[in-house]
Amino acid sequence: MTPSAATNLPTTSLTMLAQTAAQWSLTPNEAEVERLLTICNACRYCEGYCAVFPAMTRRLSFAQADIHYLANLCHNCGACFHACQYAPPHEFAVNLPQAMARVRVQTYADYAWPRALGAAYRHHALTLVFALCVGFAVFLLLALLRQGTFIHAPLAGNFYAVFPHHLLVLLFGSVFGFSLLALAIGVRRFWKAMASPQAHTSAPAVAEATHDVLRLKYLDGGHGEGCNETDDAFTLVRRRFHHLTFYGFLLCFASTSVATLYHYVFGWQAPYALSSVPVVLGTLGGIGLLIGPIGLLWLNLRRHPQHGDATQRPMDRGFIVLLLLTSMTGLALLIGRDTAAMASLLAVHLAVVMALFLTLPYGKFAHGIYRSAALLKWAIEKRMPNRLQLGTD
Repeated sequence: MTPSAATNLPTTSLTMLAQTAAQWSLTPNEAEVERLLTICNACRYCEGYCAVFPAMTRRLSFAQADIHYLANLCHNCGACFHACQYAPPHEFAVNLPQAMARVRVQTYADYAWPRALGAAYRHHALTLVFALCVGFAVFLLLALLRQGTFIHAPLAGNFYAVFPHHLLVLLFGSVFGFSLLALAIGVRRFWKAMASPQAHTSAPAVAEATHDVLRLKYLDGGHGEGCNETDDAFTLVRRRFHHLTFYGFLLCFASTSVATLYHYVFGWQAPYALSSVPVVLGTLGGIGLLIGPIGLLWLNLRRHPQHGDATQRPMDRGFIVLLLLTSMTGLALLIGRDTAAMASLLAVHLAVVMALFLTLPYGKFAHGIYRSAALLKWAIEKRMPNRLQLGTD
């Protein structure tokens, strides 16, 4: 076709050509999601299940950006798989949660910054997690041996007598700052790819998305009864373990933030009493991060084999184990902070936290950030006129 002939085509034909060209660039996993969404868009039996389906009905075709958006909007509750009349062994072989999971992990690598780190973590997650933990722990323990503080007289919980405050701030501030920057760049790339020029962020949309994130709304299966785990029975147990993990993490972060405020604003130096706000928040957060990840690991080991993507389980379990090790070493440090083993316990805990911080932008943690962005897009989109008017919002 010559350029002059192309310019004489109707607008609808040009749109169809552009859509066809865009579909040529889809990966096999994206093409599978596009195929399944086309089937689901014709069936619509699951339209009321979660945000994915009303968002789907606003589209007649699915470009790569739409596929990435809907894949991250999916919470992998499993409800649509067990309700689907076209699920395997039907010839249509519709397994939307599994196909969405495969694209979802692809987005973590595609939008990661630097991109090479995202790809490396995706393929070697569990190995990398343990290598980082062991490597950092050995390095710090050797440092203690060199300065003769591996075993020491009780220091009344004074961590800075082992590792100076400015050294910890420099090390962990740098790593945490890098992780925040990497996450911010990644989610900005994701948002730019899926954002609509006509969409405008509003306070009600932000409030709704925040509400849905904090409640983990769509882990209720879209009907309030919960997810499917080992079979087609509904249960809220995964949502509850997610809540313990999520709020345990936030409480630990709040503990560190309060301690920072104490140190730099009020000049109150650590160690802090067991009844102090930072220690209480950290203890409660540690307990949440202990119970939640244990429950999630238990569910992960027992879950229905056709839920999600089995190849991602090492990555999922690596992140869960990291959270679990963070809470276990932190609580052990709290218990042993007045003993001669405090320095060694501190070194191991710091090593695990360093590994956690370094891997945040490239592993399972990213799903919370990308899913929050997708929920915000849905909250904005549902407030816009539906030009198709083929489904209900």
